[in-house]
Amino acid sequence: MLLKERKYYKWVVVALLWVVALLNYLDRQMLSTMRPAMQIDIAALESAATFGHLMAIFLWIYGLMSPVSGLIADRLNRKWLIAGSLFVWSAVTLLMGVATSFNELYGLRAIMGVSEALYIPAALSLIADYHSSKTRSIAVGIHMIGLYAGQAFGGFGATVAQAYSWQATFHVFGIVGVIYAIVLILFLREHRPAAPVKTDASSGFKGFKILFANFSFWVLLLYFTVPSIPGWAVKNWLPTLFSDHLGMDMSTAGPRATITIAVASLLGVITGGLLSDHWVQKNLKGRVYISAFGVLLTIPALLLLGYGHTFILLFCGAFCFGFGFGMFDANNMPILCQLVAPRYRATAYGLMNMVSVFFGALVTDLLGKSVDAGHLARDFTVLAVIVFVAVILQLVLLNPKMVDYRNEG
Repeated sequence: MLLKERKYYKWVVVALLWVVALLNYLDRQMLSTMRPAMQIDIAALESAATFGHLMAIFLWIYGLMSPVSGLIADRLNRKWLIAGSLFVWSAVTLLMGVATSFNELYGLRAIMGVSEALYIPAALSLIADYHSSKTRSIAVGIHMIGLYAGQAFGGFGATVAQAYSWQATFHVFGIVGVIYAIVLILFLREHRPAAPVKTDASSGFKGFKILFANFSFWVLLLYFTVPSIPGWAVKNWLPTLFSDHLGMDMSTAGPRATITIAVASLLGVITGGLLSDHWVQKNLKGRVYISAFGVLLTIPALLLLGYGHTFILLFCGAFCFGFGFGMFDANNMPILCQLVAPRYRATAYGLMNMVSVFFGALVTDLLGKSVDAGHLARDFTVLAVIVFVAVILQLVLLNPKMVDYRNEG
């Protein structure tokens, strides 16, 4: 029996991609805590606004590439796409350790945006194809834990850089990723339960046409984007918020902030995934309700993060945000599977990712200026109202008609 035909292999796929997800977020996230160490050698990073530009260029390129990446993932072998993207972004991480100027870092972050964008649509659509509606949310949720783990370990970037050097930190994790790409080539297998997909250009345009004609997709696009705006803000600026509000060194604030939100997100995706997989068998809006509840939890969290000036308040805010966002994250692709056919799911997720990331890049850039002006806490709270409106629209307008959409259009 072929490896991919074994009953347990669908969970092997999740396990293999869990490590890739960890590296995906670790390689991008550790930069957010390493600014103090890096600015000693690269003076341009002393400006928070300039550092915001460095963080934002990744998001702009990542967002621009996302729909293209989804289109590619719906048409090519996802095993090679995933392994190739991991190899490239790991090589970029390795090269960041030898960068000597802001322009070199800026160019490398742009390349990382291209390579990392190829991963998420391919990985999530592959997991969705291996898993039925009975296990899809928990499978996606477990994969998301890898992202949160990468975010948490990324918080130790400043700690490792302080103990050794920021150059050595980039070198180590870059080498690990290059080696793991070989592991994927050996053990990961493609799986498409539907008929073979056409690879001509017209089929790609047909996919966009079908998606844009689907009103539910537009609602999901809005709902996916709005909570992601504070999501990107928290991911990129929470260590700075902890450091500024608590008056602690970034090597301490970074791990505290990222571990808190990562552990909370872990609990959120497990809870949201299990509840959603169970409820959707009885109520087609089960996933929608669980996701909406998770997003509602991020609203008081943003208020706590904005006005909290003690460790307890910031901890509660970060934990509440992580738990709620985890429930939201675990259900995005499964809800998409209720609205979009398998051959267009990576394309759809790529489009969603693009819009989300573009707004994330904008808010990351703006919050860099906010840090310099001393308004970061206030601006965190402004995001809560927009999130609330998005949840109401989602609950009213998003009404899936089946548990697993199969109409190819």
